[in-house]
Amino acid sequence: MFPSDWKKVQKRLMKLGFNPGPVDGIRGKMTSNAIRRFQQSVGLLADGIVGPMTYAALFGPPATGQVHRFDRMPWFDEANRLMGTKEIPGPMSNPQILKMAEDLDIDYDNDDIPWCGLFVGHCVGSTLVEEPLPANLLGARQWLKFGEPVSPQIGAILVFWRGKKDGWKGHVAFCAGEDKKRYYCLGGNQSNTVNVTKISKSRLLGARWPLTGPDPAGLTSLEGIVAIDGDGNEE
Repeated sequence: MFPSDWKKVQKRLMKLGFNPGPVDGIRGKMTSNAIRRFQQSVGLLADGIVGPMTYAALFGPPATGQVHRFDRMPWFDEANRLMGTKEIPGPMSNPQILKMAEDLDIDYDNDDIPWCGLFVGHCVGSTLVEEPLPANLLGARQWLKFGEPVSPQIGAILVFWRGKKDGWKGHVAFCAGEDKKRYYCLGGNQSNTVNVTKISKSRLLGARWPLTGPDPAGLTSLEGIVAIDGDGNEE
């Protein structure tokens, strides 16, 4: 969903008496919680996701009869929204990155500390408020314990090894596409920024999917898909 879509949802929630926080077009925790409260009030599954049934309950059935496909992968939408976020070199840190850690109650005070896991944790934790996160989400390989295993597909969390396959270093990001040899990964701390980076398929340790997310079988597989940013960096 685009910010304009979220503003529309936030305004509607506010009018119905469910405070979503600032009407800023950002799907934060207050908005997610307001959606869940609204869903409970109308007898829908309170998952905090504005799927077709929740959209129809908010705004009424669409006049055209078409099903609205809003909010299918909210964590992936949040990752895209943060595209271009950069750490600040030297002793200063980007307050936006520090705020991600603060919201997750993580002791983190310098964006020189690798933040790929923090970025994934923010995107999932701020949009799927009931989703259990890894105990040490700053550790990239800890994300192999997250959610449930899934075949690599758009929006899946991909975990890679760094240095040695049997070592402890790693990288974690969201799958945004592929070519024959590489996955296109939307992640944080990739050349110190949030961007799309190409990573060899031979380095993949596993792909994971949120337990409280929509059924991955009903979403977009990777078959025939190549990421738009084909000129991205190679990690």
